[in-house]
Amino acid sequence: MTRYVIRRFLGMIAVMFTVVTIVFVIVRVAPGDPAAVMLGPDATAADIATLREKLGLDRPLILQYLYFLGQLLRGDLGQSIFLNMPVLSALAERAEPTFFLTLFSILIASAIALPVGILAAYKRGSLFDQVATTLAMLAASIPSFWLGLIFIQVFAVRFSWFPVSGYGGPDASFIVRLSHLILPATTLGIVSSALITRFTRASMLDVLNDDYVRTARSKGMGEFQVVMKHAFKNALIPVLTVIGLTAALLVSGAVVTETVFSLPGVGNLVVSAVLRRDYPVIQGALLVIAALYVLINFVIDMLYLVVDPRVRY
Repeated sequence: MTRYVIRRFLGMIAVMFTVVTIVFVIVRVAPGDPAAVMLGPDATAADIATLREKLGLDRPLILQYLYFLGQLLRGDLGQSIFLNMPVLSALAERAEPTFFLTLFSILIASAIALPVGILAAYKRGSLFDQVATTLAMLAASIPSFWLGLIFIQVFAVRFSWFPVSGYGGPDASFIVRLSHLILPATTLGIVSSALITRFTRASMLDVLNDDYVRTARSKGMGEFQVVMKHAFKNALIPVLTVIGLTAALLVSGAVVTETVFSLPGVGNLVVSAVLRRDYPVIQGALLVIAALYVLINFVIDMLYLVVDPRVRY
């Protein structure tokens, strides 16, 4: 087990080192002078030279890379040009909406997908199975921004059940902010549930006809216990994998949904940074999102040890 944990941890470090290197190279190989691109066409030569010196772009490439690594080790992601504040602080201010949006979305997706996938596999070939598979394919093909706009039109505009957009004022309570997250979280949850449903169904089909399941039935064990304790538990590893990947994708892929619902999250910040050519914010956001992606996958790998004792050996 110790070897398994160490191997996964070293793999996580290797992936993050690769991501850091790629992010560093992308900014430096972009067409033109990054400082000139950030400041726009109206910038003077003196402004560009000042920014190049501030960003360290006037140094040799290897020294820039070493300085960049040193900044990251100190937890310094740079300074936002347009916000005039540390990138880490800007990301931290926008983290709450994105975190809760991702959390509620994955909870909604799992609440929909797991029961439907299990029941569809148990009733393979039935009308329920066919309808569930069709709806899963339909949900996977629906653009999240379109579904979000439909929800806004129906539930926010027509019925006035939920706020149209935003995240409440600075002093808004958690309940008020939760009401702003219901529609976007439901939007992402429905779209994300499609993949989890299909993986759950496929994984359950792989184990429902195994010998240990038939043995449990032959001993007179109830169907619910057979399906949940023996079949689903052994089918859980692929399901955990896809849930972890979905959660990681939601962290990085909620940009469009946050824009549609005007949520002041990380995705909205990244969109604004791209439009302003605020490279330090874009660079910092990429690194943080990549780190979260790798961390979520590491946590899922650790959950394998709990779900399947065979992994320990």
